[in-house]
Amino acid sequence: MRGLNEKENILEAMLFASPESVPLERLAEVLETDIPLTRSLLEHMAEIYKENASGIQLQEVDGAYRLCTNPVYYLQVQKLLQKKPRAAFSQTILETLAIIIFKQPITRGAIEGIRGINSDYAVNKLVEYGLVTEVGRLDAPGRPLLFGTSEEFLIFYGLKNLDEILASSEPMELLQNALAENDEPQQATLEDVEI
Repeated sequence: MRGLNEKENILEAMLFASPESVPLERLAEVLETDIPLTRSLLEHMAEIYKENASGIQLQEVDGAYRLCTNPVYYLQVQKLLQKKPRAAFSQTILETLAIIIFKQPITRGAIEGIRGINSDYAVNKLVEYGLVTEVGRLDAPGRPLLFGTSEEFLIFYGLKNLDEILASSEPMELLQNALAENDEPQQATLEDVEI
């Protein structure tokens, strides 16, 4: 079982203490090393956590890093924290999320134009779950809100950035695989969403 070196221990302590993802540049600055060396240390840490089947893992989100629990131990952590598992997403919510992913920033009206029906409930639920956030306002009459995915979306789906899902040949399958622990099977496919 391999361990971490002193600089990696320092990185681990900084990430553990931070309630948010920390940009690579900030980690390098505090560690007083250059960015390539810091990235290499982080990659080595992630490798060690994986090799040791650690209860924690290092997650990269848009060039920032954070420590999080290993999903293998989800049930035990959930039991400890006495949290109810997130309910399975309905097809409506998955379709709305897919539209937002591929068309962001997008207004609620544009989402409804694509889906052909009112999407207030789905958008509100996605905002409530923290997967979608308001990213601004459209420069048009009424200045409607623009929606886009949040950092929480990337964290929830275990993505480093949006490019991973945009490059996926089966993006809806990728979304659904993250919800595999739910008993209720999802039926939505990319063909269900006209993008």
